[in-house]
Amino acid sequence: MLLTLPAHAQLDSLGGLTGKFSRYQRAALPEKLFLHLDRPVYSVGETMWFKVYAVDGTYSKPLPLSTVAYVEVLNAERQPVLQATVALRQATGHGSFQLPGGLASGSYTVRAYTSWMQNFGPEYFFQTTVSILNGFAASAPVPTADSAAVDVQFFAEGGTLVRGLRNRVAFKVTGRHGRGLAASGRILDRQGQVVGTCQTLRFGMGSFELRPVTDGPYSALITLADKRIVRQVLPPVAEQGYVLRLESTSPSQLTLHVESTNNQSETLALLVHARQQIAVATQALLQGGRASFVIDKARLLPGIVHFTVFDSRQQPLAERLYFQRPAAADFLTAHPDKSQYGSREKVAVQLTTTAPAVNLSIAVYRLDSLNTAPSPGIAAYLNLSADLRGFVENPDYYLNTSDPAAEAATDNLMLTQGWSRFRWAEVQAAYPPAFAHLPELNGPTIRVQLTQAGTDQPRPGLTAYLSSPSRLIRLTNGLSDANGIVRFELPELAGERDLILQADLRQDSTCQLRLLSPFSPRYAQVPMPALGLAARWQADYARRHFQAQVQQAYAAPAALSTPKALADSTAFYGLADETYLLDKYTRFKVMEEVLREYVPGVMVRIRKDGFRLMVLNKLTKIPFEESPLVLMDGVPVFDINKLMAVNPLKIRKLEVVDGRYFHGHTVYPGIISFSTYKGDLEGFPLSAHALLQQYEGVQEQREFYAPRYETALEKQSRRPDLRNLLYWNPEFTLPATAPHTLEFYTGDQAGRYQAVIQGLTADGQATSQSFIFEVKTPL
Repeated sequence: MLLTLPAHAQLDSLGGLTGKFSRYQRAALPEKLFLHLDRPVYSVGETMWFKVYAVDGTYSKPLPLSTVAYVEVLNAERQPVLQATVALRQATGHGSFQLPGGLASGSYTVRAYTSWMQNFGPEYFFQTTVSILNGFAASAPVPTADSAAVDVQFFAEGGTLVRGLRNRVAFKVTGRHGRGLAASGRILDRQGQVVGTCQTLRFGMGSFELRPVTDGPYSALITLADKRIVRQVLPPVAEQGYVLRLESTSPSQLTLHVESTNNQSETLALLVHARQQIAVATQALLQGGRASFVIDKARLLPGIVHFTVFDSRQQPLAERLYFQRPAAADFLTAHPDKSQYGSREKVAVQLTTTAPAVNLSIAVYRLDSLNTAPSPGIAAYLNLSADLRGFVENPDYYLNTSDPAAEAATDNLMLTQGWSRFRWAEVQAAYPPAFAHLPELNGPTIRVQLTQAGTDQPRPGLTAYLSSPSRLIRLTNGLSDANGIVRFELPELAGERDLILQADLRQDSTCQLRLLSPFSPRYAQVPMPALGLAARWQADYARRHFQAQVQQAYAAPAALSTPKALADSTAFYGLADETYLLDKYTRFKVMEEVLREYVPGVMVRIRKDGFRLMVLNKLTKIPFEESPLVLMDGVPVFDINKLMAVNPLKIRKLEVVDGRYFHGHTVYPGIISFSTYKGDLEGFPLSAHALLQQYEGVQEQREFYAPRYETALEKQSRRPDLRNLLYWNPEFTLPATAPHTLEFYTGDQAGRYQAVIQGLTADGQATSQSFIFEVKTPL
């Protein structure tokens, strides 16, 4: 968590403010995820493929902190319809969703986050919008205009309108689904007199100047392009306060002007930081209600930069955002060997890079009238969208365009969508904040809450066990904290499994257990565009539906398989001291006879309450006085009488650890492990206090399958090939040593195809490349 270093030379400047900020930055290391989706539009029955990039929030370098990412598909009501837990290895991972036929046609949000990111709110999660079509269900209605859905917001530069001071005010006009609307307007005072005008530039944003002479309220009459008029009240006017004005005074310098109603001399502090990394820490004297700070642009990190002004008591007065455009990423080139291909013809894409190595993901899909929305680029997301609250329309525009109109549009974006991921009260607190969600360093962390029976009162200090019946003996334990929460780590938990959770019945036989979902229940209020199924596109809808159905009906067996990952078959306790495969011995019908006859390391005792097992210490040759840990297919058994009633013919193997075994915070005086033939407990009755629950572990990765037409016989195959997605490669590392060629084959569908490549280098350089080629089929 120390991958980003603080500005050590400034630790004691500004009265210790920079030191507090750096301490907070180290404790609250920002983490970001970017999701590369294979395409923007899907049909039910198709597979949604995705690649996850995990980076640190300061330099966008690959960050191998979390080993698990959570990916969800949300409907229009922000309810999850699909969820997956994806393993991350060395800061990348990939997975897929098979889209069920029950999904309605519409727009859906795909979001991704880690456990650590949940500490900072859902606005920090990666989010993008996709469209899903369902040809089996009725079409959704085409959205109609709704004047009530128009939203007009005003933002004073620095945060507050102050009476008597010149204020720059930005505004934003958006429609129902968050897209900007062109508009013009008049600014009115309390008496209805026009005191100014305003006009949007790009994406429904603009700005104007206003010097309030009264305490308001001021309002605006906004006229839209369709002649609708919307009236909106401006933010309230403060009698006293501070106003900021940031100007680019030269190609290499910025000047931040501060005006105040306070005419007394005061020392102001300015902290300039980007992605929680200090760039500038300086002071200026406020005299006559004015002060200025001059900043060298070369000292700023690329991306969103925060300018925060503090008074002499280190209280934040005002804040302003600025966008430092990153240098163009031209280290990767990609182009096909031809611009036009026939059906079932090989496409060769040549990739070259000047970087030492680039981690890439590549998708090639068919373009039609439904695939008009551009895919989000990794560079625009990491440098811009990830550090702004809410929806950013066409973020690539701000990175790739540098004319004066783009500069003005960028400034308007900074004024209307400012956001700090933290509160200054937390930064200046005496102690670092306590985070409820810890990073998952070694695989999924399963959280269970223990409560007192019949109440919601937490039960701290209890030992709990988590196991999954299997031929692989896995067990983990934990101690409940003050909130009754126990955290379990099971690095090899993959696919759908049955989990058994138990509290130690010797400590508390009545407490209740509840498995907590790892997915976040909080959702960002991000507008989602509606999917209007227009009549003029019915042919495209029908073609997509037909293509998806044909592909499912004639899918090759390789396209449907999910390869199983290899797992370590060694039990969690390693090699046992004694191992007995019972089929090699004379079979007895009573478990007591098996233990007495074959297992010298286990002693059977009968007391008033029934059977008791004791392990003989191999070092002292004296039985442990405490009861050992007894397992059935990896599940702890506390009632030995139930175990002794099991038919021994159901048991395949018996293992004994005849010494003390240290496991987490618990020490076992020996272990006795019984294994059935299938690892499914063979009907063994669990304790009534055990919680049995189905759980979806880390997603088992499917491999993308695409047919190859290398021979004339393969090209003449009668199996139809109507793939919409020609190629998907989520994990490819391109070295700088020599050009590399990727090969795939076209299908039977004519049309234009787009290749989208996302890439990230080890030092945090991000790039998004794309090209288009055409496929023509013979008449």
